[in-house]
Amino acid sequence: MYAHQQPPDAFPRRPLGATGLRVTPVCVGGGPLGSMPALFGYDVSAERGTETALAALTGPFNFLDTAAGYSDGESERRIGAALRRIGGVPDGFVLATKVDRDFETGDFSGEQMRRSAEGSLERLGLDRLPLVYLHDPEHISFEQGMAPGGPVETLLDLRRQGVIEHLGVAGGPVELMARYLRTGHFAALITHNRWTLVDRSAGDLIDEAVSLGVGVVNAAPFASGILAKGPDRFTRYAYRDADAATLERIRAMEAACTAHGVPLAAAALQFSLRDPRITSTIVGVSRPERIAETARLAGWEVPDQLWDELAPLTAPRESWLF
Repeated sequence: MYAHQQPPDAFPRRPLGATGLRVTPVCVGGGPLGSMPALFGYDVSAERGTETALAALTGPFNFLDTAAGYSDGESERRIGAALRRIGGVPDGFVLATKVDRDFETGDFSGEQMRRSAEGSLERLGLDRLPLVYLHDPEHISFEQGMAPGGPVETLLDLRRQGVIEHLGVAGGPVELMARYLRTGHFAALITHNRWTLVDRSAGDLIDEAVSLGVGVVNAAPFASGILAKGPDRFTRYAYRDADAATLERIRAMEAACTAHGVPLAAAALQFSLRDPRITSTIVGVSRPERIAETARLAGWEVPDQLWDELAPLTAPRESWLF
């Protein structure tokens, strides 16, 4: 067993780019609480999801991230149910969501973005959305995304109308994300699975975002679970089967962490938290107790020597996701 570690009494709130929003270094991820068994490998009941959302809204972190498309809106419904229980969004709390394509038809039009935002308002029980991300625009070309009447123009119109307060972009391919940031329309970025103990492919993107004054949020520090559970319990990296070389690297990382009395999950989370370029790190949760557990991991004492030992175990550039 590891020695008991206490989380910090209070997590500092950091400015998210130029939005004026101030958020804790950990953001609770709402994907799992809506129940996505095909992605995460387990079901989450409605009551458990709502209780988890309630714990997130009243816990040590002031930042919660979800999406219209998570479980066909179920994540937002459960968050909305939790909000009704406590009488609305707590003061100073930042609730972010994402607009999504139609998963049945693939529609990624401007009108679909409007429908997606309207659905989020209804499910969450809000009259405006403080932070909304264009979600996974890699499913269309950049030209389609930026076309007149298309997704970005529609979101900008919703911002002008006051439906959306701040606009961000969230996705995978780093060069595509950079192209959207260069338009000057986005105040926040979510990059996922590309800044972890294993994969560093988002490094240049994060640098560019900071240079543009864009707030950076790093998602999936556990790479869909393997960097939290370890490769003997979970063998998928970034939602796909990990190859033998990746598994071996993570086993070596886990052994190094164990030698220093540090959980692999603590090192994986703090790899992101200790990066001054990253405002907040998204950790998906599916049980109320995971909130306190995440706080403990965030406050775990990690010796400098361990970081020195983990650095050369990073996968080579040619195997990064990009």
